[in-house]
Amino acid sequence: MGALALGQLALEPLFPVALGRVQLAPDPLDTAFQLQAINELRGGASSNPDPGCAWTGDLNGAWQLHRHPAFAPLIASLLGHARSYLQELGFDLNQVSLHLQRCWPVVSELDQVVGRHHHPNAHVSAVYYLNGDGSGRQGCLRLYPQRQVNELVPGLAVGHGGPLAGAQGPWNAPWIDLAPQAGLLVLFPSNLDHAVLPNGDPDDTRYSISLDLALSAPAVGEGETPPEYLAPHPSQWQEV
Repeated sequence: MGALALGQLALEPLFPVALGRVQLAPDPLDTAFQLQAINELRGGASSNPDPGCAWTGDLNGAWQLHRHPAFAPLIASLLGHARSYLQELGFDLNQVSLHLQRCWPVVSELDQVVGRHHHPNAHVSAVYYLNGDGSGRQGCLRLYPQRQVNELVPGLAVGHGGPLAGAQGPWNAPWIDLAPQAGLLVLFPSNLDHAVLPNGDPDDTRYSISLDLALSAPAVGEGETPPEYLAPHPSQWQEV
């Protein structure tokens, strides 16, 4: 914490959520090829299946984009940034193994959304945007706090004429919105609730790729024991 000015109140942001952002510069030809591949995977479907819900590949058999030749080099690059995210959080990468569980496309047409949810099966989640102009018109990613500690009285931060005049500020914001931008990679803890707002651009379908990653202990040799605070490496599990 910094030095205090005499007689002045200072607020310190404690325990922040680590949101990782990386702006990449993809080759337009590669992106065009990937958009075409996603449309082929989607076929004639346009929703999930409610017309108001975006089409998501994880519910429609397209949950392993990392094995698709059009996406494998891109996903390998994104996973390198996921490892950097762990390092920035303080993880010793020699003591953990990072696994990609799922990787799927999301396609959002006009007015389509993804409802509020989190990913209990994973530890780190990521979104990579294939298009978007940064304006938010194509539908923002909305991230929700797990607890509104600073509202003091539960429920005040949601508004409805309550006494928190600055509820949209940094101390009691009910959510944070991130606008899609072509080439933007976003990483965050998987237990963080999030949603996708409606695509408000009638001329631009939004395309993104979602990733779920999980941590385990590294594989150990004969006679060695993995740490108890992490699941053993999946190669050493036994299905029953």
